[in-house]
Amino acid sequence: MPIPIPDATDEAAAQAVTKAAAARRLPQYLLSSALAGAYIGVAIVLLVSAAGPFAAAHSAASKLVGGCVFGIALTLVVFAGAELFTGNVMLMVGGLIKGRVRLRDVLAVNIASLVGNFVGSVAFAAMVHASGALAAGGKGTTPAPAAAMITSLAKAKVAASGGQLFWRAVLCNMLVCLALWMAARTRSESAKLVVLFWGLLAFVAAGFEHSVANMTVFSLAVFQGSAHWGDLARNLLFTVPGNVVGGALLVAAPYAWLSRSANAPTAPTVRHGDIPIELPEPATV
Repeated sequence: MPIPIPDATDEAAAQAVTKAAAARRLPQYLLSSALAGAYIGVAIVLLVSAAGPFAAAHSAASKLVGGCVFGIALTLVVFAGAELFTGNVMLMVGGLIKGRVRLRDVLAVNIASLVGNFVGSVAFAAMVHASGALAAGGKGTTPAPAAAMITSLAKAKVAASGGQLFWRAVLCNMLVCLALWMAARTRSESAKLVVLFWGLLAFVAAGFEHSVANMTVFSLAVFQGSAHWGDLARNLLFTVPGNVVGGALLVAAPYAWLSRSANAPTAPTVRHGDIPIELPEPATV
């Protein structure tokens, strides 16, 4: 059975306190955040390597294949241990609503994790490009399927309007944070893996926008000459706020409110025959 919502929100708020303390040790926290950026990058490389041949064949299965393998992203972040911006949005806002952390803690954790995620994403993309792994299988002027898919993904993101990017990012982090929230409500490691898988399958197959994943996509595209850093900057301008809204307003806030409702004291009642009568709450001084 899942952990009750009030208990799960209390545990999440305690994690927010821990993260706030960890962010004060900035060098270590930035390293942990950089690792998360690299772990998301691993999932991007796996996605284009596995789904690239399907996309090259114009198969409708390419999105499904990509979604099925992308679960390694949160599996690495959760089980290896790293600081991911999109998940931190939910935890820190939840902790703020519960009164366990302050606004400055929320800002410190999220800004530090976002910066660290960016550094890790770019560094990992640089290593992948240097390895030539995504270019393997190209013939003459025809790029390899994985490299072609990176170019296709980057061009599609550039072509999207700001409003489209924002709302896709909102929906993306709603699903990512729901996956993390469900994982937090179970003690079973196998159950955690299952719910993480389904949450990420949904956002990838639906084509939503994850700001940290986009850092790797655009970095790889820049290194292979099919995008510019300005394209990444424009994307993050819309996807970062969208991810914040999705995690904070669509997951953290509703469950914090549900937790308070569940913990709200109820007025005592007496019965007059078959009719329950609610007594007024005792006055407090």
